[in-house]
Amino acid sequence: MAGLGPLRPRLRRHGAPRLPLPRALVRVARHVDPREDHPRRLRATRRVLSSTSASRPSDLKGHGFLFQQLVQRELRQKYQGSVLGLLWYLVNPLLLLGAYYLMFGVVLKPGFSHPAYPLFIMTAMVVWLFVQQTLPAAGDSLLAQAALLRKARFPREIIPTAVVTVQALTFAALLAVVAVLTVAFRGTLGFPLLLLPVVVLLLILFVQGLALAISGLHAHFRDVQPIVGAILVPWFFVTPIFYRPTDITDQSLARFALEWLNPVAPFAEAVRTILYDGNVPSAETLVYLVVVSALALGIGAALFRRLQRDLAVML
Repeated sequence: MAGLGPLRPRLRRHGAPRLPLPRALVRVARHVDPREDHPRRLRATRRVLSSTSASRPSDLKGHGFLFQQLVQRELRQKYQGSVLGLLWYLVNPLLLLGAYYLMFGVVLKPGFSHPAYPLFIMTAMVVWLFVQQTLPAAGDSLLAQAALLRKARFPREIIPTAVVTVQALTFAALLAVVAVLTVAFRGTLGFPLLLLPVVVLLLILFVQGLALAISGLHAHFRDVQPIVGAILVPWFFVTPIFYRPTDITDQSLARFALEWLNPVAPFAEAVRTILYDGNVPSAETLVYLVVVSALALGIGAALFRRLQRDLAVML
């Protein structure tokens, strides 16, 4: 055995080199099997990638930290480095409310009048601003987080939900300002105010359903967000913000279309009825809000789950 000692170094020199590191680190070429490009293998890869993005509603409970980080990032990122910071989330909507009142309440004087007309506008406008600002932001949310979606496994619903949450916080703060002003000048403090949180919750659920559907569709078809932006323009004018349907038409069919075919109109009218009129919304309105919120959330969530199977491939 002692005589074999000098042979060992030579055996090591002439033998195959050792590769203690992974192939990727030492840049050893990997043999590529041409069968890997077979359509069946591509479909299998698609199934593997989509399985990492699929989630159940029960999975959302374990990702609270990620949801919190996304919300905080969304809040800080837009106005990072500005003097007012997060206050811009309130300043911009208030300036927009003032501009709309100046245009439609002073310059273009309507043929009808309501007491404290600025408050009449603001109590409905605050609902519209929530819808108008949330839907386009949610549409682009998945594309903005494409890198995170490809690297991590978590319920994909968290991303558009974080966008809705940020806009809902802004909406709640703005609504609080409008509510204080309206109650102070109109004297509408009373029992109907207890229904305001219920209406707000139903509105958030309604917008959440739309946000899920729009974000999932836009990830597959990149024209969805521009289409939504174009739809919001005429949608704004047919929403009874500066008027009530009875102010502009006596035709029952036209009033029905303005009041019930536009799903945002009952939400705006319910908030205005509570804050501006100091009354309880009608039973038909409350039932409508419950039904349309449940339908929007159910359809939006089902559509998102169906579309998210291919998110890892599409993004």
